[in-house]
Amino acid sequence: MFKKLVLFLLVLPFFLVTCGRKVSQEEVVVYTSTDQAFSEPVLKEFEKQTGIKVHMVFDTEETKSTGLMNRLLAEKAHPRCDVFWSNDPLRVEILKQKGVLAPYFSPEAGHIPSRFKDPEGYWTGFSGRIRVFLVNKNLLKKEEYPQSLRDMLDPRYRGEFALANPLFGTTSFHIAALFVAWGDEKARSFLEQLKENGLRLASSNGEVARWVALGKVKFGLVDNDDAFAMMEEGAPVEMVIPDQQGQGTLFMPNAVALIKGAPHPGAAQKLIDFLLSPTAERMLAEATCRQIPLNPQVPPPQELPPLEKIRLMQVDYAQVARKMEEILPYLRSWALKK
Repeated sequence: MFKKLVLFLLVLPFFLVTCGRKVSQEEVVVYTSTDQAFSEPVLKEFEKQTGIKVHMVFDTEETKSTGLMNRLLAEKAHPRCDVFWSNDPLRVEILKQKGVLAPYFSPEAGHIPSRFKDPEGYWTGFSGRIRVFLVNKNLLKKEEYPQSLRDMLDPRYRGEFALANPLFGTTSFHIAALFVAWGDEKARSFLEQLKENGLRLASSNGEVARWVALGKVKFGLVDNDDAFAMMEEGAPVEMVIPDQQGQGTLFMPNAVALIKGAPHPGAAQKLIDFLLSPTAERMLAEATCRQIPLNPQVPPPQELPPLEKIRLMQVDYAQVARKMEEILPYLRSWALKK
């Protein structure tokens, strides 16, 4: 009996330590260029539903998408990230072409149109935004509102309109798409004429929207979430969807991708599945960003027409990604030109 008691006392500390130790929690690392105000609640909901800890890394407004893309390229040999949630498909296409991504066909992706996902499974699109004009209603009458990108060349708007720096964010995506749609010569001519007509170049879409709201410019080209942010604040602004009688406006779905060599591949796949689910798209549609869902189960924001009723540009994302890298030297010199 004494020997059993001694043995029990010897084993007891190890038993207590083992029982007191927390079971290692499943975790996932996500880099996202979608605004923190909109992406963080979605990621927190994933944590709540799954118990998986999400380590979030956000991009800055000024280097939106580009900063995190460059970080992923630098970490290619030793990945720290599991999932890249990009606010447009352009960066994930570049990362695919540079061998940073791994294919993953999510069971949640069946409803997504083929044009909004990579055929080889390297990225999948979900809720997105459109490019719009944000107009100051106090400075322009309704009949004076711009209706097309080419209206920015109209002398009556000289020096009274703004665009974000095309080296970053969705503006770089939009400009690259125009180069593909119009050809290099016509697109370069368009950019040069913008400068000649007094274009005001801002650091970001958010700054463009703020300038319009404050009356520093009469209108600017932004994403619909930037427009809604100013409308939510009660600014005297209105949104116009451009080129509805012509080529259509640019639609920019979010894109999610699995990183090649991801440290936590199982949790990464679960996060991708969640981002493509109706829950995530509903949250993004109901948030102030008013993103347009790709899932037919999720109604669009009431302030926007359904996606099928908006004339959209025809976009080959892989081709636009290649064009973006090709025109970067020109865009750098153009942005610096007075």
